[in-house]
Amino acid sequence: MSIDKKRANELTARIDEKMAELEKYLTEFQNMEIPEIEEYRADFEKKAACERYFEKIVESIIAITFLIIRLKEFNSPESEEHAFSILSKNQIISEEFAKKLKDAKDMRNRIIHNYITIDDSIVYHAIAEEIIKDAENFLEVIKKAI
Repeated sequence: MSIDKKRANELTARIDEKMAELEKYLTEFQNMEIPEIEEYRADFEKKAACERYFEKIVESIIAITFLIIRLKEFNSPESEEHAFSILSKNQIISEEFAKKLKDAKDMRNRIIHNYITIDDSIVYHAIAEEIIKDAENFLEVIKKAI
């Protein structure tokens, strides 16, 4: 059964809201000076701010992913990881990009749950080198998909 036009418009509007939110987080994060790794490790406030932006960016990506799945009427995901696989299976994103987004989600979970095994250098790399370009790529792909 296909979703009606009103529901499709509601979902599209919600996707637009979440994409604007993601763009806002990206802009704010890019305007924040990301410290070098030594300062990141030593300055709790800067570390916490970087990690919080990372969390919010990944959460926005996950929310948009679920909304796209609903809009396109793809099979419901069993988990957040599965949601990225569904986008890949339906050729919205590549399999490689789905894996990167799963890794970002896993990193977000590690940060949120403050796992003892968390390695600052790995988190820093994800924050300083990966998340901005991945989020921008995600936005570009999603704009084409809707």
